[in-house]
Amino acid sequence: MLIAFSVAPSTPADETGSVGEAVARAIALVRESGLPNRTDAMFTTVEGEWDECMDVVKRCCDVLAESSPRVSLVLKADIRPGRTGELDGKLERLEAAIQRQADA
Repeated sequence: MLIAFSVAPSTPADETGSVGEAVARAIALVRESGLPNRTDAMFTTVEGEWDECMDVVKRCCDVLAESSPRVSLVLKADIRPGRTGELDGKLERLEAAIQRQADA
């Protein structure tokens, strides 16, 4: 399964009004999890089994809750039992389709 999520504290983590330092702590947990993952400007996507993905999401929320009274979570899941390698596989299939259309 793939889970794309965004997590942020409700209050700025530093005097600049940025939540970047707090979010960095959460992303460090994702990277330490050992699950395949990718972070972009809007979401972090992790790939694995339900329980291990949700454990990572929960730990990210928990680390932000340590410094903020409220945490925002946006989550989207692609649940496909038995499939692995989809973090890259979905993109590879999309790029191939784009190339086929460009060649047509």
